[in-house]
Amino acid sequence: MQVIGILLSRSTYYQTIGFDLYEGLRSGLKQLGRSDIKIVTENIGFGTDKQQCYRSAEKLLLEENASIVIAYIGHRTAQLLRPLFLAANKILIVLDAGANMPHEWPTCPNIFYHSLHNSLGASLAAKEATNDGYKNAGMVTGYYDAGYLHTYSISKTFQDNGGTIAFNHATGYKTDDFTMEPLKEHLTNFPESALLSIFSGDYVEWYFEQIKNTFEGKNLPIYLPPFGLEETMLGNSIYPGKNIKGIAAWSKKIKSTENQIFIETITELGKIPNLFSLLSWESATIALRALELSDEHKNNVSNIAQDLQSLSFISPRGEIYFDPKTNTSISPLYKVAVISDNEGKCELQLEGEVTEVNEQYKKLTNQDLDQTTSAWFNSYVCI
Repeated sequence: MQVIGILLSRSTYYQTIGFDLYEGLRSGLKQLGRSDIKIVTENIGFGTDKQQCYRSAEKLLLEENASIVIAYIGHRTAQLLRPLFLAANKILIVLDAGANMPHEWPTCPNIFYHSLHNSLGASLAAKEATNDGYKNAGMVTGYYDAGYLHTYSISKTFQDNGGTIAFNHATGYKTDDFTMEPLKEHLTNFPESALLSIFSGDYVEWYFEQIKNTFEGKNLPIYLPPFGLEETMLGNSIYPGKNIKGIAAWSKKIKSTENQIFIETITELGKIPNLFSLLSWESATIALRALELSDEHKNNVSNIAQDLQSLSFISPRGEIYFDPKTNTSISPLYKVAVISDNEGKCELQLEGEVTEVNEQYKKLTNQDLDQTTSAWFNSYVCI
């Protein structure tokens, strides 16, 4: 029996993340007719303990004899695991939120990145703001989300497209410290400013509530990347006003057979489809192709990687293929607006697919980080 290992993270505000990742993979394999494959799991907590991540991956490879390991981790943790997977001659599939940007985009043949592209979405959201005519913007985020380099992506792209970052506001990560009051003075000084906003999880709900309470009826122009537009969190968030838009990685409103099958399958299990079950569902296709290539090339990883780079498939969010330079999946991104549902909460309105995803991704990978760095090892949203 073939074995796939998966490293599961945990999160305070996405409490079902481990179940979502596991169920997405299991259901994806079943949908592809491979219920015979055994899935073994290891928990890595928030992904901050480097030794725990290494030991867990090592256990899957040595004790469980996993042919492939899937992990919801970031680039920095993946690079720590690189020697292990090179020595084991096995493939690691990284489920990547895309919140951080590596200083060197890796090309290790043993590691493939399947991404939700939050940094790329942030960059495209900033471009939308300049396309809408905004010359000034404020960076609005919180202590946790600000620690990832999607903040650099969104601000650098706004500047590269002729804009100016007029002010910054980073709020606390606890309810008592979370406030948007300083925006009053900032917007008085720079009244025609877009708010380039990076939040995730519960912070999206807090942000929208504060914007509504502090700026009732002002309809401030807010631009968000994919994790700020995650639909399960939006469904709990009070609608703060018009003029909120951004770039989404996926939506339950995408009209396709693949998306309908995914949503119905996960819903029938009593789960709510989200970005994590989606990412893991898609990884089943990548993992199965890697297993096929392992047999075909008799575990020659260089040959496996070369063929895996040419993989393309239709997923619930559209066509996915790999950038061979970085071993990273390229997937559709969508322009969206946030609208009110019948209960005064938020939902997405699709406004079209982004046409320049690949072009913008290449710009992102060539971007000089100018000594900017991140101290976070956490798998994104895992705190």
